[in-house]
Amino acid sequence: MSDMISSCKFAATRLTQRRYKTGLLALAIVCAAQVDVGARESKDWIILENCRLISNRANDGDSFHASAGAREYIFRLYMVDAPETDEMNPARLVEQAKYFAITVPQAIEVGVAAKEFTREKLSQPFTVFTRMSDAMGRSKLERFYAFVKTKDGDLGEQLVRNGLARNYGFRAVPPGLRNSRLEVEKLQQFEDEAKQEKIGGWGVDAGRLNVHAQKPAPFNVFVTGKTARSHAWPPANTPFATPVFRPSSTTVGPVEVKKSHAKEKIEPGRIDINAATEKELKMIPGVGQVMASRIIAARPFRSADDLKKVSGIGDKKYAKIRPYFQ
Repeated sequence: MSDMISSCKFAATRLTQRRYKTGLLALAIVCAAQVDVGARESKDWIILENCRLISNRANDGDSFHASAGAREYIFRLYMVDAPETDEMNPARLVEQAKYFAITVPQAIEVGVAAKEFTREKLSQPFTVFTRMSDAMGRSKLERFYAFVKTKDGDLGEQLVRNGLARNYGFRAVPPGLRNSRLEVEKLQQFEDEAKQEKIGGWGVDAGRLNVHAQKPAPFNVFVTGKTARSHAWPPANTPFATPVFRPSSTTVGPVEVKKSHAKEKIEPGRIDINAATEKELKMIPGVGQVMASRIIAARPFRSADDLKKVSGIGDKKYAKIRPYFQ
């Protein structure tokens, strides 16, 4: 009997040790994956040509799965925001509905229309411009910010011009431009025109959700032929294509001023309190990793005015960081 008890104790100890080792292995894998994601971000624009849309239930107007050669990615458009297609993120849906001055069910309709619009625009091969900047947000899946060039021009601009997305979101200096202000102003012009024509989300009550822009707009078409060499797809075991977009002295200008090792500057009114990543939050002066984590943990917020409810944000801290949120 004592031998049996000893055998059971030994087996239990071995099982516990195996579980412990398995847990350590899993933790190591997660940590390695996180380091890998951070290491992917590039200072130069990476151009992925002949990309193909991958059908996926999670695709929507501004975020989608795509293949580039042998690799698969999830991309999120810079500078635009299409409504959600379901009720998984109610706080964001309410905010989007309020922006378009429509109901939440109507906002979902607009989101579905935006998803179909993007699916149609990406039905032919397209080009992706990315720096592999983290756009995961609440998602556990790897996702990167990007500009997307279709046969008709920039996808984000087309969505806004047709009233299917708002001029809103994480900003970046588009390839070939000197600053983001020019693109923001252009998107605002497209949004104003869509409002005036009452199309997309701006025309739901008038039954004009699926009515497209009355006149063609001069959408951006990023030129790759003069500024980037053709390149073969990277092997399947490499994270992404070689950075090749380096404007010469004959192009419009530098893609973006090189960043110093100091904290990256951010313009006031840029951050979405309910969608910003930890990295974006840490760009705000006075917000470190701990405070960024607290803000994320306290979501969802009705608005950035609720920042005072976050532990560690007093009146002085609130006054300092509030202007950076939308």
